[in-house]
Amino acid sequence: MTVDPRQWAEALAAWRLPAEITEAVRESPWVLPGEVFARRAERAVAAPGGESYRVAMAALGEGGSVIDVGVGGGSASLPLAPRITALTAVDSQQFMLDDFAARAARVGLTPTLLRGTWPEVADRAPVADVVLCHHVLYNVPDLPPFVAALTRHARRRVVVELTERHPLTSLNRYWLRFHGLRRPEGPTADDAIAVLRSLGLPVRVARWTRPHTAEYASFAQMVDVTRRRLCLPPERADEVAAALRADGVSPDSPPDLGSSGRDVVTVWWDPPAG
Repeated sequence: MTVDPRQWAEALAAWRLPAEITEAVRESPWVLPGEVFARRAERAVAAPGGESYRVAMAALGEGGSVIDVGVGGGSASLPLAPRITALTAVDSQQFMLDDFAARAARVGLTPTLLRGTWPEVADRAPVADVVLCHHVLYNVPDLPPFVAALTRHARRRVVVELTERHPLTSLNRYWLRFHGLRRPEGPTADDAIAVLRSLGLPVRVARWTRPHTAEYASFAQMVDVTRRRLCLPPERADEVAAALRADGVSPDSPPDLGSSGRDVVTVWWDPPAG
């Protein structure tokens, strides 16, 4: 399968919301669930695992430096702490960087923090042995310069992780229910892989399933984030809760709809020597 990078960009552009929907509410639908990232990182540190962890550890060997692009809570890099000799964290949100730095200190790391978007801040980042980039590609319309900068900054390996399907597809049924709006179904991880291969990258792929865990401390928190993502006012929270329960979402183990996914794809490549 061949996917032109422009097709990838067009597929992401299709996710834009109609202005009449976003302007009808005061809250932004682009909710960044800090609690979800934090809980995910804490679980990853307590019980490291998954294909992305495996291939990154293999590249680090006895030890090496790491860049984590789109660090979030640190679930990509912090489980690697025993092998990390130097760590650079990149994120566009200062509160995420601050939270990550505190969590990194607890595992004995003092990271260099770069606030900004990749590749705009790439010239401020060092070259590292391993470059990680988890759950970011679906936010990157222009893939060629983004992945080129990842590759330039890696001596040994680039490790990318993303969900099998665009994470917002988990909300599609609710957009149809509450707004009568049909949302896109793509792009997918396979589309991203096709773009990477069209750029000449020697990518390898592993598909796996993340274990199901609660990602919010309470069902009420999950409902609130989901409501805001759906551009619904606070007074409709009960309707959202009822819809989630009707679809079998367990109030005892609330997942994050819209940024998580259990079907995960790890994609990695080793830069050419020299």
